[in-house]
Amino acid sequence: MKAIQTALLSYGMSGRIFHAPFLEVHSGFELVGSYERSQKNIQKAYPGTHSYDSLEEVMQDANIELIIVNTPIPTHFEYASKALKAGKHVVVEKAFTNSTAEALELQKIASKAGKHIFVYQNRRWDSDFLTVKKVLASGQLGDIVEAEFHFDRYNGAKSPKMHKELPGPGAGIIFDLGPHIIDQALHLFGNPTHVFADLRKTRPGTEVEDLFEILLYYPEMRVRLKAGYYFKVPVPAFQLHGKLGSFIKTRSDRQEADLDAGRKPQGDSWGQENPQDYGVMQVDGGNPERVPSENGDFMAFYENVFQSLRGEAQPAVSVQDGINSMRVIDAAMESSRETRVVTY
Repeated sequence: MKAIQTALLSYGMSGRIFHAPFLEVHSGFELVGSYERSQKNIQKAYPGTHSYDSLEEVMQDANIELIIVNTPIPTHFEYASKALKAGKHVVVEKAFTNSTAEALELQKIASKAGKHIFVYQNRRWDSDFLTVKKVLASGQLGDIVEAEFHFDRYNGAKSPKMHKELPGPGAGIIFDLGPHIIDQALHLFGNPTHVFADLRKTRPGTEVEDLFEILLYYPEMRVRLKAGYYFKVPVPAFQLHGKLGSFIKTRSDRQEADLDAGRKPQGDSWGQENPQDYGVMQVDGGNPERVPSENGDFMAFYENVFQSLRGEAQPAVSVQDGINSMRVIDAAMESSRETRVVTY
């Protein structure tokens, strides 16, 4: 099949780590270049690519079939809209948009244009989450009573990316780290009935929320989601507690670190965890046991994009998935602001 001509809208950290290496390795894509506003780096890393001087230049390139919207969150709606109206398919990073209303409008624009939107939720293919998914599907824990997902760090310093630290659309930890674990929860358990949340500011001088706790209510269970910057001693990133047993797992996927170090996403050892990072499961009447981790596989996202654009599959992370996550974020912000449970 013809390779999908693909352009990035930014070649910073996300372009260098999460997108370009996969577009280079996957034979179904051709990385043609990136929109670069000031620093011109993509041609050094990928000779033969083009550095576009303006957004309009990217949109007007008739050869480009797919555009990766990997710019700051406040721009996602505007840039994705322009790309769709220019006849391009789009991959949009998290958080998908600034609000549910914007997400719904993008869905309408894509439908009218007859183009695909893929929401970039690469953490569905983390080794740790794939292992959680495997354990849940095995049924060994019985009916789940409570699940708890964390995305924690220890770093009280402000981000050098000022758009992350200034109050406004798309700012704050719920838009930064929140979409990862919100999407994972919805992927496993579906949409909740109600949402309760507490968002707080903990770093000195911060102007945006940097700690959140979200409770997703389901008829027979509850899911707790939490992220913050003052977790010096890591707690389990994933906890599943069922009527027959429990499973706990650290956040130990190696893919981002390997990509940052320049390793290409290929080979049988790609995405392998160290055995000491395996999760622990204990079921009623049994002893604790280590559960070998699944291999992480971010490439699966782009393989699905390729198959979808060539008519062989449906998007693994659809525009509806993006809408559902934004509904949780909107409900969480309303809940925290008004100190009440919100119907989803």
